[in-house]
Order: sequence, then structure tokens, then C-alpha cells
Amino acid sequence: MKVVNLSDYNTVLNQYVAELRDVNIQSDRSKFRNNLVRIGRIMAYEVSRKLSYSEKKVQTPLGVATVNTFDDKIVLGTIFRAGLPFHQGMLDVFDCAGNAFVSAYRYYKDKECEDVGIRIEYISSPDLAGKTLIIADPMLATGGSMELSYEAFCTKGIPAEVHLCCVIASKKGVDYIKKAFRDHTNVTLWCADIDPDLNEHAYIVPGLGDAGDLAYGDKI
Repeated sequence: MKVVNLSDYNTVLNQYVAELRDVNIQSDRSKFRNNLVRIGRIMAYEVSRKLSYSEKKVQTPLGVATVNTFDDKIVLGTIFRAGLPFHQGMLDVFDCAGNAFVSAYRYYKDKECEDVGIRIEYISSPDLAGKTLIIADPMLATGGSMELSYEAFCTKGIPAEVHLCCVIASKKGVDYIKKAFRDHTNVTLWCADIDPDLNEHAYIVPGLGDAGDLAYGDKI
């Protein structure tokens, strides 16, 4: 598999990531969601450069134009609930894509809230056989929810190409995904930035906090 860290390049993407992280801006939920949408659009553009293209003829009012457009049959998958605005940004670009959704959430197995588990309770997806699957999840902490979500989606068919997209990843999460998909030459992990640490509660450090809560409010 391949890993792409978009923070290695100087683009406007870094500004949107900085605003997501900034505690002085995070209180504006609307802006937080909008930045996730904007990052989704940029990342979709980057992914589009890796698709398969062929020449097409387009009739204009004055003649026929030749253009190269992609041939992939795309399905956009996301994980409730923080993934929704990130997913929407990608859908703004791949506006004819199919859509798939899964509920994957973390829970703590111990009273100290240090042993983290992942549960999946719901999945909705079109047939994925032979298609290009893009999974959008803003935070890649341990990597467990991304792996389990991919496995859940694969119950609906095995995709030909897979793009795992996140905004903030931990180095531990990236290493986990690289190991889990080490034999998958058709998988690419896209990150807007990669952070060095996880804390004792499996939150990314420096990270940005809980993306779902920042986008939609606290949960109980």
C-alpha cells in the first residue's frame, strides 16, 4: 500500500487544517464543518489524479471537443458522524458517486478509559465489486475503526481500488494501517497531516480533539 501525507506540500489545505486545530476557532461549529468540507474537496481532487482516464468526445454548440475523463465507478464511504462533512466535500467533487455509510464507534473496555474497542452496528452500501472505494474519516487514531469499516464495506463486494482518506492521523495509526494492508497494492492512505502521538485515551496529540463533538455538539 501507499501513504500520501499532503502536509509535505505547501498548499491552502494547510490553512484549513490549522483552523480545525485552533481552539480559538473551534467554537464556531459551522466553520469547523465547512473546513472539513473544504478539505474533502481538496483531497478528492488529489485522489482524482490517481484514477483511470480515457479520451471522450463531447458535443459542444460549435463542434466536438476531446477530453480525458475518469472511468472509475466511485463509491464514497464514510463513518458516522464526524465523517459526514468530510464526505460531503468529496461528494461535491465526485457528484455522481455512489454512497456508503457505516456506524463505527469507540468504546472503553476498562474504567480507566485506556483500553479502546471499536463497534460496528449499521452499514448501508451499494455493490462494491470492481469499483473504486473512497473511505472518508477525519481522524485516524489507532486505525481500528478504518480497518473494521473497510471489512464491513467489503461484505458488499470487493473493490478494485481503495483510497483511505483522513484529515489528521497518528503515526501509530498509519503504522497500523500499513501493517493491516501490507499485501494490498491497490490501497492508498491519504492524510492531510500526521501527528506523532496518541495519549492514554487513544486521542491524537496534538490532534484537534473530538471531531464529531466539534462538528455537531457534545454527546452523552
